[in-house]
Amino acid sequence: MADITSNFLGIKSPNPFWLASAPPTDKKINVLRAFEAGWGGVVWKTLGSQVKNVSSRYSAVDYHGSRVMGFNNIELISDRPLDINLKEIVEVLKLFPDRAMVVSLMADNDRKSWHDIIAKVEDTGAHGLELNFGCPHGMTERGMGAAVGQDPEIARMVVEWVMEKATIPVITKLTPNVHSVVPTGKAAVEAGTSALSLINTIQSVTGINLDTLVPNPYVAGKSVFGGYCGPAVKPIALKFLTTIAQDATTSKVPVSGIGGISTWKDAVEFMLLGASNVQVCTAAMKHGFRIVEDMCEGLNNWMDEKGFKTLDDFIGKSVNKIVHWEDLDINYHHIAQIDQTKCIHCGLCYIACEDTSHQSINLDFGKPYNTYTIKDEECVGCNLCELVCPVENCITMVEHRVAPEYVNWIDYQKLGLPLNDH
Repeated sequence: MADITSNFLGIKSPNPFWLASAPPTDKKINVLRAFEAGWGGVVWKTLGSQVKNVSSRYSAVDYHGSRVMGFNNIELISDRPLDINLKEIVEVLKLFPDRAMVVSLMADNDRKSWHDIIAKVEDTGAHGLELNFGCPHGMTERGMGAAVGQDPEIARMVVEWVMEKATIPVITKLTPNVHSVVPTGKAAVEAGTSALSLINTIQSVTGINLDTLVPNPYVAGKSVFGGYCGPAVKPIALKFLTTIAQDATTSKVPVSGIGGISTWKDAVEFMLLGASNVQVCTAAMKHGFRIVEDMCEGLNNWMDEKGFKTLDDFIGKSVNKIVHWEDLDINYHHIAQIDQTKCIHCGLCYIACEDTSHQSINLDFGKPYNTYTIKDEECVGCNLCELVCPVENCITMVEHRVAPEYVNWIDYQKLGLPLNDH
């Protein structure tokens, strides 16, 4: 079988699946249960100055009967005393010395505070530190969390303070509440961070109770912007991850991928776009810790099928496949094809194409059902019909070429070629 052991900054773990800094990593009992289930590592919930959390704290977005498509929280860093957290980290490390133990930190914005907490955490024997530059609620008002991650120069200053003191690997966690994560990522790398992790949660409002008129989550008739995560944020996380992997400076350090990872397939996608390992939170909170068993098995089987022996064999393989729009081949084309043996005659493809796209599907009325076929000469290969079809592989996109040579948009303009939908 493939070898799925992970070596991230010299921090070894039996698999690349870590639990992210969050409620599941807030105390010894949770982390022990996670390690017993098979997780490769954890990032202990953020430690810092004492805080007091509110109630309630969570809300979610459901979609078409699926619960928790997106998850929102207004919880702050760990509200447990620092000395208790540190004591429990030591105890967990003794019981599971083969698992990765990284501790998330968010100190007050001065050099001494960072140096003091780093010394205390390193005394536990932890393997690494993660700097929380991403929390988008509560801590930002105190000049911490996303307030640091949104300003590259402040981030640079804090990382420099940390690197003065730290003797173990340092991971800087980036906020997605910016136009681009690259400036802060570059500042952190230039300041000496050992690695990056992303994304943290996205500032959000998940919905409003239409009886009370108060947004969720509800705290004595009020609410605040929370941090959004879960499957809904995965496409955004993959975009930000790719920008880090494609930048000359930020690509010099390894990246821990975070954001909506629920299955082994999600994890593979993150790793193909440059992540060396992945962190999971919402999926574990929804399904429990044992989901890691399927993740490990699925990853193993996929690697065996593809002939990959180690994680390094495929990490970053898809990064260069994302290019600028101007580099795409305009002479490349798709035409939809409907498999009549699989069609259930629901008409969803026809409605979508006729009402909102290119009127490229024929409707032939009949008994006992209607028949739908593609107008090849009208189809622009947009994929809409395939996406709305409820039957897997009933509609497929067949590759065609308008002309044999590769021509991108810039070439197209230089050649003065006529513009049309095809």
